Amino acid sequence: MTRLPLYLAAGALLAGCATKPIAPTDFTLNSGSPRAPEQLAVTFEKVDLALRVEPATKSIRGDAALTFLLKEPLTRIAVELDRNLPIDSASVDGVPLAAGAISNPEGRLYLTLPAPLPAGARTTVRIQYHGVPVIAKRAPWDGGFTWSQTPDGQPWITTTVEGEGCDLFWPCIDHPQGKPKLIDLHISVPAPLVVAGNGIAVGMEEKDGWRTYNWRAKNPSTYGVALNIGPYEMLSADYASKYGNIIPLRMWYLKGHDKEAQGLFNEFKPMLDFFEYRVGPYPFGDEKMGVVETPHLGMEHQTINAYGNGYKKSPLGYDWLLHHELSHEWFGNQMTNADWDDMWLHEGFGSYMQPLYLESLRGEAEFQTELFDFRKQISNKAPIVSGKSRRIEDVYEEERGGPGLDIYVKGALVLHTLHNLIGDEPFFIATRRMVYGTATPVPGNFQPRWSSTKEFIQFVNEASGRDLQWFFDAYLYHAALPELVEERSADKLKLTWKLKDGGAFPMPLEVRINNRIEKLAMSDGHGELALPPHALVTIDPQSRVLRQQDHIDEWKAIEDKKKKAKK
Repeated sequence: MTRLPLYLAAGALLAGCATKPIAPTDFTLNSGSPRAPEQLAVTFEKVDLALRVEPATKSIRGDAALTFLLKEPLTRIAVELDRNLPIDSASVDGVPLAAGAISNPEGRLYLTLPAPLPAGARTTVRIQYHGVPVIAKRAPWDGGFTWSQTPDGQPWITTTVEGEGCDLFWPCIDHPQGKPKLIDLHISVPAPLVVAGNGIAVGMEEKDGWRTYNWRAKNPSTYGVALNIGPYEMLSADYASKYGNIIPLRMWYLKGHDKEAQGLFNEFKPMLDFFEYRVGPYPFGDEKMGVVETPHLGMEHQTINAYGNGYKKSPLGYDWLLHHELSHEWFGNQMTNADWDDMWLHEGFGSYMQPLYLESLRGEAEFQTELFDFRKQISNKAPIVSGKSRRIEDVYEEERGGPGLDIYVKGALVLHTLHNLIGDEPFFIATRRMVYGTATPVPGNFQPRWSSTKEFIQFVNEASGRDLQWFFDAYLYHAALPELVEERSADKLKLTWKLKDGGAFPMPLEVRINNRIEKLAMSDGHGELALPPHALVTIDPQSRVLRQQDHIDEWKAIEDKKKKAKK
């Protein structure tokens, strides 16, 4: 139901709510803190969110109705909302709350219920608020609103909140497992601006110089809900999936970019062909595959991926940003990490799909080129997975002890090594089970789900029929790469795997001796081969195993010195 126009409740702001902007707390600026007991006690069923976006004042007014089904008795509801957005009024099932029933000390908003509710009850809380939301200093890496302008001076507004979370502009459960089952969005903007939103379009109303765009999306990822506002034009087509369903294709772009937008739009179909063949059905086929041009680089907003790569051409012949963000519809939106510590499942898989796509388009040269580009970027400063619950910036920021870029590039090469170790069929069976919960997905037999590193390891073990914990221990839970110690004499080659932190590493390895390839089982971490005189030896000639390599370490050390000198 649309609840517009918005206006402040009668009377002054609630006691304790400031009239001037407040710096967001550390809690607000870091997504993924442990959920409150009150949040664990509910099923988040629905959001009905109306937002009036005021470009002139860079402010918003919000009216959110949140519906919860109680799994346990409760006396209060807890959601996240930036304190920078003061509460004007709140109610529970139509009963207004007094100021004393509303508390938001650190960015977690508590609403005390008028009366305790039992397990099995359903309740709707309504929160009206306003304010000047956080401005993104360097979107998309720093979250918040981007209040930009098009070349001809019209408002061009977007949100990016992956690191900071949904609570920067709407009341939510700011955790990967905080998805509502349904969200209705009613976004009001000055006419003739356009709002490109999540899910499916369900109408637009125009009155008194304002337009309200209505969108509906199912099971949206928490940071995947986004605002995209501008004087957009749109391309549309339909995609006939191999699974028999028809998927709407939509792209919103700025006037004057018609030719460039059409070129990008032409890439939608071959990319969908690839993902549906390699992984499985496009997860949101009953809504759309959507892309919107943005003033920032990009973000995987569910069914409305942000694109700001400038339509750049590449010798690889595809738009890497479009492909990477599209991959997150599978690895991020359909399958969401259960905890930010498992973020490599989003970024590692999303990155590995790029060289696989290039191989499917043009073959081995581009495939290996992309993989080697990843290899040069690995830092190995921290394990990809810590094994404990973490907030998102504690994963992305190396300064906080996180793996940073390694969740992309090292994650991709770990998957490449695994793919070669267990084979194509087991690898993608495990992948599909992680993404869909089934190895045989078809439209209608799966729902968005959460997964974890631990679950993926289980799926890999079951698909391969092997216990590969040693593999994941070495590559995910330790920072240093496996080292291969080589001892060569005139007639013999001895190879030994060595882990910096100890442990078994029985990784098979190919060795080419002149023109003959031998495969060493390395079952105890050791292998030995006889050599003919003056043999030309190549270790891992197909580059199938990720390992420590001196020449790359030496090159990186020089590059790091250059970067420090420039600073």
